[in-house]
Amino acid sequence: MKILATVKRVPDPETSIKVKPDGSGIVADNIKWVVNPFDEIAVEESLRIKEKVAGSEVVLVSVGAKVAQEQLRTGLAMGADRAILVVAEDGLEPLAVARVLVKVIESEQPDLVVMGKQSIDDDSNAVGQMAAELLGWPQATFASKLELAGDQKTATVTREVDGGLETLSFPLPGIVTTDLRLNEPRYASLPGIMKARKKELKEIEVGALGVDVAPKARLVKMEPPPKRQAGKKVASVEELVHLLHTEAKVI
Repeated sequence: MKILATVKRVPDPETSIKVKPDGSGIVADNIKWVVNPFDEIAVEESLRIKEKVAGSEVVLVSVGAKVAQEQLRTGLAMGADRAILVVAEDGLEPLAVARVLVKVIESEQPDLVVMGKQSIDDDSNAVGQMAAELLGWPQATFASKLELAGDQKTATVTREVDGGLETLSFPLPGIVTTDLRLNEPRYASLPGIMKARKKELKEIEVGALGVDVAPKARLVKMEPPPKRQAGKKVASVEELVHLLHTEAKVI
């Protein structure tokens, strides 16, 4: 079977993020960039399926600037077979990304699309759902377990919901978005890193897809969160309750 896994380039969550003085975005200098952690889980799950189902192929796809080649090479080093980069130098909104992915999916005709449930930079949690709707495919989000049955024609997904766990089953092709507890991504081995240099990485200009990627919203201003205030020590339970009522206003 063919599995398509998404890869997004995001700032390392351990990096200290600074907002530009004019509030137009973040300062990109001296930032370490990595594969979105949820997408890394999606790549790992795709590779595990490949290891179970003989003859399978894992194709990575990213939508972004040319520098996203680095993150695609990371996925190739983990064991993916080839990669596609849709070059879009300007950041795209979730709906535009979904439309681009639909074009790639229609061209590649995968049996399964595995995506991170959200990216840690903008936290939209929308692209997977939008792509499934545009394609008319079944979807399962926040997957904590994924199993294939019926000669890989049916997917069964356990997903985390507010009330506990929910199990869904649907025929393929379909889209699954991954949650943190689905798996633990592997590290790329040295042989894998060497092989990744020779694997196919195809670039497509976003304009060649004929997709409307014009932004529908405008970023007005970005601000860092306010600095956390120091805590207070109280002498009694009565004083604590009084402060919670008068200052914190939580009771």
